[in-house]
Amino acid sequence: MAILPIDGGRYGTKEMLNIFNENQKIKYQLEVEGAVASAQAKLNLIPIDASKDILNIIRLGRITINQIKKLEVKNDHDTASLVEAISKKCKKNTRPWIHYGLTSNDLVDTSNSMQIRDALKIMEDRIYKLASILLAKAIKYKKLPAVGRTHGQHASIISFGLKFANWGIEMLKHLERLEESKKRILLCKTLGVVGTGSLMGSQAINVQKIVAKKLKLYSIDVATQIIPRERYSEYVFQLVLISSTLEKISIEIRNLQRTEISEMQEYFKSGQIGSSAIPIKKNPIKSERISSLVKLLRGHLLTSLENVSLWHERDLSNSANERFIIPTCTILVDEMLDIMIKIINNLIINKDKIVQNINLTKGRIFSEFIMQALIKKGVSRLIAYKTIQKISFSFYQDKIDYIKSLKKNKLISSNLTNKEINEIFIPENHLGSSITMIEKCNAMVKNAIIK
Repeated sequence: MAILPIDGGRYGTKEMLNIFNENQKIKYQLEVEGAVASAQAKLNLIPIDASKDILNIIRLGRITINQIKKLEVKNDHDTASLVEAISKKCKKNTRPWIHYGLTSNDLVDTSNSMQIRDALKIMEDRIYKLASILLAKAIKYKKLPAVGRTHGQHASIISFGLKFANWGIEMLKHLERLEESKKRILLCKTLGVVGTGSLMGSQAINVQKIVAKKLKLYSIDVATQIIPRERYSEYVFQLVLISSTLEKISIEIRNLQRTEISEMQEYFKSGQIGSSAIPIKKNPIKSERISSLVKLLRGHLLTSLENVSLWHERDLSNSANERFIIPTCTILVDEMLDIMIKIINNLIINKDKIVQNINLTKGRIFSEFIMQALIKKGVSRLIAYKTIQKISFSFYQDKIDYIKSLKKNKLISSNLTNKEINEIFIPENHLGSSITMIEKCNAMVKNAIIK
């Protein structure tokens, strides 16, 4: 019986779960062993026949997770069990050359990099897809005026499409950050016990370079027994940052789905139940799921930072928690991306409610533009501000007509005609450079290259 929701299939896409399952992890580590043996034979560090024997055993899939687990029961060491499993299958003359010059974390850390390498391919595709969907929405709603809110209050007019453009470009920036960080994160380390490559001597670095190229990783410049954990912290931070953007989107959806606002809504499929007790409920559960998961990820970031400081050339105080952190963060961020793609693809936009909400303040949302019009006529900013503020605040108390009050005010009527005032109260006149920005952002997404 599954204990964790990831194991039970509640969270995690099939593609990502496949990368982090036990069998695949062993395949990655065996691939490292094979690549090292091949490189060492090429540089005359081990016999060619030994290298071929090791590669043959690995390629034929003769090492299984069950074999390794049985051995681990006895020796209580997973990497040693893997090496022993190979040894049991290979020729007698090959055995001295298995795992030659390596230590456990050469396999562990390099296979982690391989998992991250393949995981990034999946996540980058999803990030780009989400960015594209968001910008398509931005283009669709670029001319739709809506309420722009600050501090939870109506502030000014915004293009509804600008919300999506903001989100879409941030997803592109995540792609840029991930690409730029790969040379620091996707590392190959095969330098042995304390990072000197002592058993391989002057050829140790060359072995590592050959292996790194074979595995499509970067050869680390210097290491102790392990890859510096700053690199893992950077990777986890990237994931947490992506999830934070997803949370930002989810919170806006949740707020705009409030009954009082109702400008957007998650798709509610036929047969779905919003509440076990209240039949009318349509809850934004997918957006809420993202908000929930990101809290878990932030906690993992703190743990990864605590792993940076280890004793001397290494200790094991990082090992156990990293078995959770790297798979969990990667699987959950990929899950969140998949969820958000589905949310945005099926998002319901209520145009009528968006227009109604502009009129909730009976025109006071246009006060910024009235003030600016007066300033352009030569009225000082402070006087214009105080005049409009007084009229606006009296609306709360007296419920008098806002536009009529503006037109009756001597300062305003002596500087602005009724026609000029009326034009200010047309929402479409206040989109500013929104359309230009949205179209530019859309071009950026279309021109983005995913490596």
